[in-house]
Amino acid sequence: MNPVPGARTFTGDGDAYDRFMGRYSRSLASPFADAAGVTRGQRALDVGCGPGALTEELVHRLGAEHVVGCDPSPTFLTACRERLPGVDLRAARAEALPFASGSVDVALAQLVLHFVSDPPTAVGEMVRTVTPGGRVAACVWDFAGGMEMLRGFWDAARTLDASAPDELRVMRFGRAGELAELLSSGGLRDVVEEPLTVHASYTDFDELWSTLLLGVGPAGSYVVARPEDDRERLRRAYLERLGRPHGSFTLRAVARAAVGTVPR
Repeated sequence: MNPVPGARTFTGDGDAYDRFMGRYSRSLASPFADAAGVTRGQRALDVGCGPGALTEELVHRLGAEHVVGCDPSPTFLTACRERLPGVDLRAARAEALPFASGSVDVALAQLVLHFVSDPPTAVGEMVRTVTPGGRVAACVWDFAGGMEMLRGFWDAARTLDASAPDELRVMRFGRAGELAELLSSGGLRDVVEEPLTVHASYTDFDELWSTLLLGVGPAGSYVVARPEDDRERLRRAYLERLGRPHGSFTLRAVARAAVGTVPR
């Protein structure tokens, strides 16, 4: 399967993503589904399903036959299909969802919209697929400080490289109110935004650093592109930023989630 044209895809396979971000996205899936009001009897769409962290939670609540999903990454789709063989999963961008209008009760995009080339169009597509009175939900990490793993990394990177592509500067929707404004401008009503907090644990700093060396996402891509000497300096600066943890430690991650209702 070829990548969907024009889509912004992650490099690496589903296992690499799970090791780097999956420990957070799996924990986030349940409170995010709660915020969206996902309950038995509904039909749900997972936009940008990745390897299936949120998809799995939706299947647990609704059953595989009531869940559909899409992603532009062929490797992620393969991983999700292997994990959840009964789900209708399709290769597609968020801006062009291959599902009928009004075919689901709730559409969710977990940690997706900041990577989408045209977020307003993506929200419009989510609104289109949801039945009137249904809900559209999206969440993105709070890059300003709530996502400790990424915030500490980019703070360390910028001490060594002022041009480092800090996600707070280059990504959208990670600040309070930004997602709510996006959903409201897309015609959704009664939009509510709230923070969702999860935690992830590591056996030691070396485990955390090893996940960055997998090259997943903006942070991982930045690490693997550095010359070896720069990479080692970044490693030491990151260790300092995290307080030089000894042994196991836990990091907090806050996502900003917004949910709105499709007009009747």
